[in-house]
Amino acid sequence: MSRIEEFEELRSLLFSIAYRILGSVSEAEDAVQETWLRFDASPTQPGSVKSYLSAVVTRISIDVLRSARVRREEYVGPWLPEPLLTDPYEDPARSAELADSVSMAALILLERLSPLERAVFVLREVFAFDFPAIASAVGRSEAACRQLAVRARRHMAAERPRFEADRQERDELAERFFFALREGDVDCLRELLAADAQMVGDGGGKTPQLARAVSGADNVARLLASIIPTLVRVDVTLEAREVNGQPGAIFRDRDERVLTTWTLDVLDGQIQTIRSVTNPDKLGHLGPVADAWAVSREANLARRSTVD
Repeated sequence: MSRIEEFEELRSLLFSIAYRILGSVSEAEDAVQETWLRFDASPTQPGSVKSYLSAVVTRISIDVLRSARVRREEYVGPWLPEPLLTDPYEDPARSAELADSVSMAALILLERLSPLERAVFVLREVFAFDFPAIASAVGRSEAACRQLAVRARRHMAAERPRFEADRQERDELAERFFFALREGDVDCLRELLAADAQMVGDGGGKTPQLARAVSGADNVARLLASIIPTLVRVDVTLEAREVNGQPGAIFRDRDERVLTTWTLDVLDGQIQTIRSVTNPDKLGHLGPVADAWAVSREANLARRSTVD
């Protein structure tokens, strides 16, 4: 098997490791590409290609995350991960677990860990690497990695996200929610939202966005019922999709360009959190990106004409 074939066989695993460490599709793809360049340039053949490549992509991701954290501290408004439609790493026996680990809620929680803690947690808890392999990947002793894993688990345990166990029920609830959304049905939306439901938006200061998170079922329902029907009138379409392993949607303008993505956290038969990403820098990997300001202006004009 050639080096290219060996690498391509492991590409999905490498991307999945990098994305969970970085929370960014573009940065994860860059990390995987840099991993290939280092592998291709290596004069020797590693004993275990999987261990070698996993270690390289982990080290690169840790370095990228350290510099990215400075930028995220200066980020305008709430920071959310780049939306991921499909995790290329597949393990049918652990599909639900893998989906939960790539959820927006889990990735946001991982942001509270140090880069080393995050890398160790991802390798150990998500991909079940043994500690010798983890120690090699992060450049620490096995004892130090065990301590990092304990600290990371402790930080994650208290607030680790929970999701609807029955995925069919979860998806059916999401379907009812999106139907009520299109109809602007406040009562139905309110019924589907948890009492303390939240809506959070990430525009990065580059698109119209919520000034702060909106909380409470009534407030969120009224906000949605006032905004979405107006967007529908200016030909914005809603495409229900799984986003980051959870129910979600892609909104597109009349030219099929991506306007925003939504993800829904569902638990106990109700929607707990809605997260929208409109920052164009985080949507480019999904296709051409809409001009959110232009759509917003058109929607406001449509709203005024309806009132008049």
